[in-house]
Amino acid sequence: MANYVNVHAVLEERRKAARAAGPHVRVCLFDAIELLCRPFLTPSLFPSPLRCFQRDGPRVLVAGPVDVGKSTLSRILANYAVRCGWAPVLVDLDLGQGGITCPGTLAALPLDAPLPPSGGMPLDVALVYFYGSASPGDNPELFKHLVARLGAALEARNALAPGARSSGCIVNTCGWIDGVGKDLLIDAARTLKCDVVLVIGAERLHAELTQNLGGPSCAVVALRRSGGVVARPPEHRRTARSVRTREYFYGPSAGPALCPHAGSARFDELSIYRMGGGPRAPSSALPVGAVSAANPLRCTPVTPSLELLHSLLAVSHATEAGELQTSNIAGFIHVTDVDTHARRITYLAPCAGPLPGQLLLMGTIKWVEE
Repeated sequence: MANYVNVHAVLEERRKAARAAGPHVRVCLFDAIELLCRPFLTPSLFPSPLRCFQRDGPRVLVAGPVDVGKSTLSRILANYAVRCGWAPVLVDLDLGQGGITCPGTLAALPLDAPLPPSGGMPLDVALVYFYGSASPGDNPELFKHLVARLGAALEARNALAPGARSSGCIVNTCGWIDGVGKDLLIDAARTLKCDVVLVIGAERLHAELTQNLGGPSCAVVALRRSGGVVARPPEHRRTARSVRTREYFYGPSAGPALCPHAGSARFDELSIYRMGGGPRAPSSALPVGAVSAANPLRCTPVTPSLELLHSLLAVSHATEAGELQTSNIAGFIHVTDVDTHARRITYLAPCAGPLPGQLLLMGTIKWVEE
């Protein structure tokens, strides 16, 4: 825990320096800041001699394998910043866990109050993009595209709010750190312009990220795994995804209970799409030098059928199909019944009334209410 406190101390100095410098002046942080955490961090948080030039507040990316405490550290650093009077943005790229909203999403949440110990995220101000799967490897190009959309949204917010620029952001990532997962991690750090990368409990990953990202503009720091972290079996993680989905409709177990509402719609009243253009053959199955013709960002219409049963559908803010690739989502509905004879679907929505949009996105996320 002392490591985390000293990381926060250094990030706090960065935020103060960015605010003091103003929106158009680049500031320099000197070696004295490094001394705040040198006794606790190995290697040190910053290269020596420290010459870390930056205009914005710190953009921190937390990386590491599964079950090392990445989500916990992200929430701790975010809460520390809020309690010091800042308004950081918590970015969640962990598709399988769904730290802000339902699994299968990428989300950014501006904070003006500390997060509760578990659940109860203020989703009214969250920016959410629907990926539709629990693994970024199912469609890496779509994952990169959505990360780029999040990055553009953060830049737009910083341009309009100088206080948000100096507060920075904290990015939580998934635990896939090999092969394509590592490549997506590096791409996310560059796209979101992260200048501090915290690697928990993975010496090899720390060395690889130092080689690819380390330099005057980005410090890659190795942190020890927290002593209270325990490894979870895959069954437990699947159960946790189901719990996160249930919390979206019924509220967290420790908080006030929510009352979702049942609704129904005819097949012709809704337009359902799947992002990615359908399954693609692996590169090993293609002729030498050939490239798959499938467009990973194409929106394919879905014909309503029993395939929709138990699906989690994202309600998009898009007004036409061509905007689905760039639009964020308003929320989710859960399909509880499909009547192919009456051509109607019955769904569970978090609130009463008509849906905020008629364009829906479908992925592979299923949830069976117990």
